Amino acid sequence: MNQPLAYVHPGAKIAKNVVIEPFTTINNNVVIGEGSWIGSNVTIMEGARIGKNVSIFPGAVISAVPQDKKFEDEDTVTIIGDNTTIRECVTINRGTSDRMKTQIGNNCWIMAYSHIAHDCIVGDHCIFSNNSTLAGHILVGDYVVLAGMAAVQQFCTIGSHAFVTGGSLVRKDVPPYVKAGREPLSYVGINSIGLRRRGFSTEKIREIQDIYRILYQKNYNNTQAVNIIEAEMEATPERDEILQFIRNSQRGIMKGYFTTN
Repeated sequence: MNQPLAYVHPGAKIAKNVVIEPFTTINNNVVIGEGSWIGSNVTIMEGARIGKNVSIFPGAVISAVPQDKKFEDEDTVTIIGDNTTIRECVTINRGTSDRMKTQIGNNCWIMAYSHIAHDCIVGDHCIFSNNSTLAGHILVGDYVVLAGMAAVQQFCTIGSHAFVTGGSLVRKDVPPYVKAGREPLSYVGINSIGLRRRGFSTEKIREIQDIYRILYQKNYNNTQAVNIIEAEMEATPERDEILQFIRNSQRGIMKGYFTTN
């Protein structure tokens, strides 16, 4: 950690084996865990709580004050989980009085030029490809993949194991286990490739497909579909997660795929 060309505030708490490269600035009220690597020209601002074995590449800005005119310098934080990689020029803003934190989970991969705004909560094992953008107050489940240049509108929720295609604009909630694409954003199937990679059985994948056929391909409204799924499909953790997601959605879930002449 003895890097004479970096600035580390005396009030920062840095584990002994953290590597800090030249021309990096680490402000007061920052905590960085063991085994982390902080590249050159990184700026880590007040309120950052960075876990173990985190890699932050050059040009990233972590825990900057929110880009929110309502922010009044509340004592908020940015939490980065263990084993997460943050690539070049990523920007992550700390929370506001809404949630008091912005949080990225463990084992995430946030690629270059992505932006995560204030009060976002991101689960574990997520991958955000280059230029992905989250507006404020967004919830993202575990194992979510955002392809390049995907943009998510504020207050949206993306369910676990979902895949959002590149260049997509997310205006509505994206349920768990699905692939989302096209414009306007629509259901285009379940994320079967991702589920197989994570050990889901063929039977479990078929069960999830059957649930979404009822929701998106049988011409029911959401209330009818939810009632039918609950009555006819065996109770499983995946079924119950999907039903709970739909019932709890504040913005409404994305629609099924449709064509126009």
